[in-house]
Amino acid sequence: MPQDLPGTEAEPWLRGALTEVLPVGRAVIHALQLADEDLQKWCAPLTDDELNARPYGLPSVAFHLRHIARSLHRLLTYAESAELSDAQFAALRSEAEPDATHKDLFAEWTASREATSRRVRILARLDPAQPRTVGRKALPTTIGGLLVHIADHTQRHVGQAITTAKLLQAMRKNT
Repeated sequence: MPQDLPGTEAEPWLRGALTEVLPVGRAVIHALQLADEDLQKWCAPLTDDELNARPYGLPSVAFHLRHIARSLHRLLTYAESAELSDAQFAALRSEAEPDATHKDLFAEWTASREATSRRVRILARLDPAQPRTVGRKALPTTIGGLLVHIADHTQRHVGQAITTAKLLQAMRKNT
């Protein structure tokens, strides 16, 4: 949106912030900030039942919020040359459980976003071409590849959460 229109604000990447962070890391943090703004606008107004709902069999908003938060931790673990822990695997298996509360979901998202920003600031100082591997198959990538994927994966799931939230809000209006 143009910045000079009333009631509009530039997206995080256009606000001139975080100039102390190298460009790739800055872009990732800005993507997380935009994700937070979008999730707060579209998903925060939902009730616990709506957050857990699966309209037309779609994944719930709760699933997307958990998946975003937990995948950030997993992807950064790979970027830091570590292996996933048993706790991370258990968290992965529980992402789709239909027992989420608004308070817990948004607390987990906020904590994950803040921790990710701290970790990305450190990783952004390293050579983005440094090789890394992902998963049990040790698929090849780089620190830069993982950082870029963190941003695009987050935005993909935010878009899906927003679409589901809009559908739920429309269904609420029609009842």
